[in-house]
Amino acid sequence: MIGRWRIGDIEVANIVEYYGPTHQPEIVFPEFDRAVFAQRENELPPQHWYPGMNRLVIGIQLWVVFAGPNVIVVDTGVGNHKPRPAARMNHLNTLVPLWLEAAGVKPEKVTHVVMTHLHGDHVGWNTVFQDGRWAPTFPNARYVMPKRDFDYFKELSESGWAGDSSFADSVLPIVQAGLADFIDGQAEVADCLRVADAVGHTPGQLNFWLRSRGETGVFSADIFHHPAQILNPAWNTAFCVLPDEAKSTRLRFLDEVSSIGALVMPCHFPPPHCGFIRRHGDGFAYEPAT
Repeated sequence: MIGRWRIGDIEVANIVEYYGPTHQPEIVFPEFDRAVFAQRENELPPQHWYPGMNRLVIGIQLWVVFAGPNVIVVDTGVGNHKPRPAARMNHLNTLVPLWLEAAGVKPEKVTHVVMTHLHGDHVGWNTVFQDGRWAPTFPNARYVMPKRDFDYFKELSESGWAGDSSFADSVLPIVQAGLADFIDGQAEVADCLRVADAVGHTPGQLNFWLRSRGETGVFSADIFHHPAQILNPAWNTAFCVLPDEAKSTRLRFLDEVSSIGALVMPCHFPPPHCGFIRRHGDGFAYEPAT
């Protein structure tokens, strides 16, 4: 459940909340075409796709960056004991706090919690239930989130149109505790993460880039949910708020990371949960990290 990677002098760990064959491709990708998929199906790495049950393997993970004095958690998964409409996420009871500790992450030592966007499966471990309320999991951290997403999801929550209670139980308590910082045009976070706009999946989605000793990595948020989108970049997920912008962002991202050889660190990829994007003729291919 714990992996370790290096970007130059910077150590990165991933804590896997869960993964498995969970999603039918026709449902997660509204533009899914079975014939198109079949043309490159054999390029998907092993155990990324189970054709016998027609399920893609999708995961949820938290990333941790150890950079000098900073301990930075990037996205915080679903969280424990939280009501969620999807059965696979509803009232989880995992050992994520122990796995974080095993990776060298004590809650009080975390300096920053950085959110790429504010969907419920990226904010859950912001809070834990203590003394009858949702309290910050990382009490000494600054919780950094995109301002455009905060405004968007706040309006959905207040209007009753939110799809779940994640804003109320995992975002709003952070603001009320005075621990929230909003990204609205900043170029860098925590002295090491370069901020890049990745609008489309949500109105304020961001990517965060790491560079050290000539090596590059990027926390790519939900530009992709599965490597199938690298092979077929025109496929948005059903969860993309701005579909046209999501496609444009995906193509720009593919072009950039394939040109520089960056380690791509998404939230939802199957094991090994990260990898590289390579040019493949007129398109792109996925190479899992070793």
